[in-house]
Amino acid sequence: MTPRSPRSVANSISLVLNAAYGNDRFDHGPVDVGQLALDYTKQISPDSHIEQVVAEDLPGCDGALVPGDALPRRWAIMYDRRQNAGRRAYTIAHELGHFLLHRRLVDEDPDFDGGFHCSKEAVEHGAGADIEKEANEFAANLLMPLDDYRRQIPSDRPATFERLGGVAIRYGVSLTAATLRWLEYTTTRAMVIASVDGFALWAKSSEAALRSGRFLQTRTGLFEMPAASLAVRNAFGTEALQGVAQPAGVWFPEPVLEMCVRSGRHDFELTLLCFEARAPALQEEEVLEDTYIRFFRHASRS
Repeated sequence: MTPRSPRSVANSISLVLNAAYGNDRFDHGPVDVGQLALDYTKQISPDSHIEQVVAEDLPGCDGALVPGDALPRRWAIMYDRRQNAGRRAYTIAHELGHFLLHRRLVDEDPDFDGGFHCSKEAVEHGAGADIEKEANEFAANLLMPLDDYRRQIPSDRPATFERLGGVAIRYGVSLTAATLRWLEYTTTRAMVIASVDGFALWAKSSEAALRSGRFLQTRTGLFEMPAASLAVRNAFGTEALQGVAQPAGVWFPEPVLEMCVRSGRHDFELTLLCFEARAPALQEEEVLEDTYIRFFRHASRS
C-alpha cells in the first residue's frame, strides 16, 4: 500500500472534525490538538495509542514522541514547558504527525528506539531529516487547513501583520507559523524575514516574489538589514503592523510596503514585505532559492 502523504492524513482528520463540529468550527476556537491526540489515536489504534500529553523540561528539544517499553506500546507526547500556547499547539501537532506517519520506525530503525526528539528548528521549519519536514507539513495542514485559511485571506489578496495576527489567534498558532502558511499559497509577491540585532537570520519569499527575484542573498555572510528598515529603527507601533510605504532603494529597486513586529519573548524581529502586484522583471531560474531554504539546509547539516 502506498504511504499516505502528510497532507492527506491531516485532511482526513479535518474532514472528521468538520463532520463533528461543522465547517465553521474555527469560528468557535482552534483545534484542541492535545485532546485530539489522545482521542483520535485511541480510536484508530486502541491497543497502542497516545496515553499522555505532558509538559516537561526538555533541554535542546521543543517536543518528543516517546514509546513505552511494554508491548503493545503506549506512547507519550512531551513538549517543553516554557513554550507559549501557540508554539505548544504546533509542537503537539508535530509529534502527533510522527505518531501517525513514522511510529513504525521505533521497531524498524535503531536510530529511533528511544522515540522522536525534535529541536526547535525541526518543529518550526521542518529542518533535519525528511520525517521532520513531513511532521511539520502534517502540523500545518491540521492546524491551518487551506480551505478555511483561503476564506480568511484569499490567495490574491495581500496581508498585513494585523490581519495575520488575527488568523494566528483563530488557529491558535504563532504569528510566524501563520505567516509561513500564508506564504505557501498566496499568489501575491511577499516576503517574511526574521532578524536579530540588525541582521537577518532567515527569509522566506512567496513563489511569486521568488520568481520576480525578490529574495535575500546571504551566500557571502549575514544579511544586514537596511538602516531605514523598521527593525533597525525600533519602530514597532500600530503603524508597523498595518504597513509603512518604503521607497525604491531601501530594500529593492522598487517600492515596498513594510511591516514589523518584535517578539520580546523570543528576542527577534519579524518583518513582512509586500510588493506591488506586477513584477518589474523576471529573474533566471538559477536564482530560485531563498535564504530560508539555505538557512535550514545548513541547520540540518550541523
